[in-house]
Amino acid sequence: MEFEDLEPKNKLRKPTDLSNWNIEDLEAYIENMRQEISRAEAMIAEKRSVSSAAESLFKK
Repeated sequence: MEFEDLEPKNKLRKPTDLSNWNIEDLEAYIENMRQEISRAEAMIAEKRSVSSAAESLFKK
């Protein structure tokens, strides 16, 4: 077993330092994050749907 196998696959990034950002940049950043959250939520819903379909197909 390699040491890389024990490392988490999705490492958390350090939070971005926002202290020097202006208000417009912060608002744009928030909007981009909202869009990314929506995209991630859509992917979760899709994966759950596929998983449910697979479970119902293979249920006895």
